[in-house]
Amino acid sequence: MNVAIVTGSSGLIGGESVEFLADKFDIVIGIDNNMRSYFFGKEGSTEWNKNRLTVKYSNFKPLNADIRQYAELEEIFKQYSSDIKLIIHTAAQPSHDWAVKEPLTDFGVNATGTLNLLELTRNYCSKAVFIFTSTNKVYGDTPNFLPLIEKEKRWEVDEAHPFFKEGIDETMSIDQSKHSVFGASKVAADVMVQEYGKYFGMNTGVFRGGCLTGPNHSGAQLHGFLAYLMKCAITENHYTIFGYKGKQVRDNIHSYDLVNMFWHFYNNPKSGEVYNAGGSRFSNCSMLEAIDFCEKISGKKMNYSYAESNRIGDHIWYISDVSKFKNHYPDWKYKFNLESTLVEMHDNMIKRYH
Repeated sequence: MNVAIVTGSSGLIGGESVEFLADKFDIVIGIDNNMRSYFFGKEGSTEWNKNRLTVKYSNFKPLNADIRQYAELEEIFKQYSSDIKLIIHTAAQPSHDWAVKEPLTDFGVNATGTLNLLELTRNYCSKAVFIFTSTNKVYGDTPNFLPLIEKEKRWEVDEAHPFFKEGIDETMSIDQSKHSVFGASKVAADVMVQEYGKYFGMNTGVFRGGCLTGPNHSGAQLHGFLAYLMKCAITENHYTIFGYKGKQVRDNIHSYDLVNMFWHFYNNPKSGEVYNAGGSRFSNCSMLEAIDFCEKISGKKMNYSYAESNRIGDHIWYISDVSKFKNHYPDWKYKFNLESTLVEMHDNMIKRYH
């Protein structure tokens, strides 16, 4: 029997992973206790997605477990043991704004939870592939010290810089920078996943995501940039731009494209490898450009305002260079660009909010 475990299985990437794996594994076990509703309130709840997945896939088994509790997780790993072939770990406290309120909770979920899962994998299914959804925030604010040029609607790195053509690669240092409390807890997890691969020879992969997005994102003000922006466009709720003149740039990768990266890694795993995983030059936008897209697609003028102070540790310009992953897995390709992602998101939200 082949079993896959997905943590954060009701969230954006976790839910996409369940859908992707449902016809490839005998059982897909979901671990999710809806802490997103604790982090972001009712609008952040993922219960709707868990219910949708449970109805859609008969071999999906959602379990309400807290990844901070080793004993709770051990019961799951004991039950399925060597049948477990894949662990996709997406569960997280994902907001650097929220992390400041409860650093112990943030570290417990992001770092201790990851260590619990790694150790259980080592003890019960050491040959399984372990995939960790990390973040570009492990680079801290180092990207902000690149030579940036202000354009009409975006910041851009100087054309003479080596990062201009493809974006930021994995050689960027994660040391000596301001990460935010959230970024620091993800660094701890990121490095531990690498270590279990390199020290114990386990099949572990780290994927440092840019902005992860898609139609099943429970976007909230503190997390889920594109989803929350489109939600505000549809509902006509107010949106606040925080700093950098609204010209801050993010690359955006559709949840399907990221999970497809996971699948390629699973079929040819490596030990402790690290990949930047975002929309790259293929799919990126500034805040102002994203607003233009949302207004065009929704047919509505957005209700937004500008706040001068930016979020601490926030990136001014970040585009992921995915060349390393493409070199290792040349058959992988993007399926969704920025506009097709936003159109899909809009159409899905119309059904949910109307």
